[in-house]
Amino acid sequence: MDDRSELSALVSRLGRWLDDKSPDGGRGIFTEDAEAHTLGGVAKGADALVAQARKNHTVPTQHFITDPLIDVDGDRAAISANLMVVFAREEGLRMLGERYELRAARTGDGWRLTRIEARPIWEAPNV
Repeated sequence: MDDRSELSALVSRLGRWLDDKSPDGGRGIFTEDAEAHTLGGVAKGADALVAQARKNHTVPTQHFITDPLIDVDGDRAAISANLMVVFAREEGLRMLGERYELRAARTGDGWRLTRIEARPIWEAPNV
């Protein structure tokens, strides 16, 4: 696979990992020093990212990550993508539209995310 294909697959694995609630799967997605800046808070380090995801994704979710724009510069990459996430809560669906700004680095184990920033665009709190 070429770099862009690998990076696109990495972004898809991020969404699937969040939906599957598989904390150990984060090891294949993030670098040890990765950080996340999301509505759920700021987390620094792979263990903190896994804990934040576990805390903020207690109900069934589905992440739709689309239109990744990938810029590769040697062993670093910047990725911008659209995100729509649905939280299936007892009181109704909560839907968020956000823009992901991601950074990745090539490691000995392949591409891994070093930074996640989610910028909110819209929200439908009780659909």
